[in-house]
Amino acid sequence: MKKALAKFVNFITGWRVNVPEQFRIKKAVMIAAPHTSNWDLLYAMAGLWRVGYRPRFFIKDDYKKIPVINWFLKWLGAIWVNRKKHNNLIKHSVDMLNKEKELILLVPAEGTRSAVDQWHFGFYHIAKQSGLPVLLAYLDYAKKEAGVGKMLYPGDDFEKDLLEIENFYKNITAKYPEKYNKQIFKRKS
Repeated sequence: MKKALAKFVNFITGWRVNVPEQFRIKKAVMIAAPHTSNWDLLYAMAGLWRVGYRPRFFIKDDYKKIPVINWFLKWLGAIWVNRKKHNNLIKHSVDMLNKEKELILLVPAEGTRSAVDQWHFGFYHIAKQSGLPVLLAYLDYAKKEAGVGKMLYPGDDFEKDLLEIENFYKNITAKYPEKYNKQIFKRKS
């Protein structure tokens, strides 16, 4: 059903999907970027469902209080997070990935739809600690294209890996470019 819905959404919106076969794996941490609009969820899920992914993603549990929204977001793949409590989300994510046979953990690395000084790097630590790759998923509003364009296994050089990720996303156009910081991390002086 999700695949049929995805095809319909892509058809009526005119969005294309580009996920090469080598990136269609069963277990990984997936970056969702740029993330500047509520529409990102629709286009991302349609693109990912269309090629067979069933991603799960963290979302603040404020939405859980409204039954219809709670049900809908859970159906989409939401995993509730209480942001007021100190949660070891990295450890929890690694444990989930180690336990599940198939799991694509979708992480909006910017952490918000607003402009940020730098990304949150939990995705990197989750991938490194679980021994899984990071899939670089994107939404390019200029091309109306959702896809996965690169796979990276975290190495021993954190800054080098982040630079590779940053270079991948530098030519991707966000829905609201002014809300997207293409420099994802602060360089050491």
